[in-house]
Amino acid sequence: MATEPAAPVVIVGGGFGGLYTALALAEVRHHEPILLIEPQERFVFLPLLYELLSHELRSWEVAPRYDAVLAGRGIAWLQDRVTAIDPDQRSLTTASGRRLSYSQAVIATGSTTQTFGIPGASEHCLAFRSLADVKRLQQLITTLRQRRRPLQRLAVVGAGASGVELACKLADELDGSAVVELLEQGPTVLPQARSFNREQALLALQRRDVRVRTATAVQAVGADHLSIGPAGETLPVDGTIWTAGIRAQPPALTAASDWGNGAGRGQLRCSADLRVIGADHLFALGDVAQVPDAAGHTLPCNAQVAFQQATCLAANLRRAASGEPLQPFSYNDLGEMMSLGRQEASITGGGLTLAGRAAYELRRLAYLTRLPGRRHQVKVAAGWLTDW
Repeated sequence: MATEPAAPVVIVGGGFGGLYTALALAEVRHHEPILLIEPQERFVFLPLLYELLSHELRSWEVAPRYDAVLAGRGIAWLQDRVTAIDPDQRSLTTASGRRLSYSQAVIATGSTTQTFGIPGASEHCLAFRSLADVKRLQQLITTLRQRRRPLQRLAVVGAGASGVELACKLADELDGSAVVELLEQGPTVLPQARSFNREQALLALQRRDVRVRTATAVQAVGADHLSIGPAGETLPVDGTIWTAGIRAQPPALTAASDWGNGAGRGQLRCSADLRVIGADHLFALGDVAQVPDAAGHTLPCNAQVAFQQATCLAANLRRAASGEPLQPFSYNDLGEMMSLGRQEASITGGGLTLAGRAAYELRRLAYLTRLPGRRHQVKVAAGWLTDW
């Protein structure tokens, strides 16, 4: 007699958390059906986006197509966006009107730029999170280099890791055709970074004559200027890139009165085993999930956390399907790597502190081993060897 096909494990979002969870699930032979729902056609390896901006890497290396990464792995891919999830019915709705059932679901929709309601920021600022963002910024750099007017200026808002890495790359690419201003509301650059990396970053910014303004809040953003500081000083700019914050973007959850958002970032509150609180068959990871560590502190929103959560979550999904107890996620801080301009980086971790060209090459090799899928890793490695 014909039997109804089993409902799949549905993974919503194909970023670091979602894609790597799907790949880890598919490593087991005779695994249950896996469906990845992701609207974009390419996965973007965000830590290497800076090298794509500076043309040190190519787009196919940094952003492989999902159909190529998933080929032959037994993972179905639906190019669509999930708009709502009903945990009680174990179903979800997509932007195209599909209604799909699931056995277990994973929310891995990541985050988007957070502008904190600053007037004009959403309308006039560039982001740096996608291939389209990189292309727009490359076009702006080309324009500034070609016209070479006096007092050209680009502003980077936010002096966390993303802002500092981007400011260094921009300074190298502009090659003196424009001044780079790095603005930070807090008292210092890289407040969460390791001391060695912070020192190396400050030296890199100084060598490139990046003008760092700390304790400087942006009050408003215009098409050609910023209003900064308590007095609303006008700072003329030819472009502004916003890296000052992120906000989670989960799909709507029906009857979600008990789940709430975490810490003002729109995250879903999760237990240590990565289940969304109040929903036994719904999990979350990466930027969209607020997961406490062993001390009760919230984990950082970065790729390293999402990598490790994906392995734990894939194992917990298999345990849940077998009725076994789930295991809590334990974060292992492996250190910190930063890009600091063309062929320059800084690394702290595992007893190693290294800066300069050697750190740049080691950082690239470390990320090579993290690229999705063995086939893509080999293809990229072959390309690098040919270039060398």
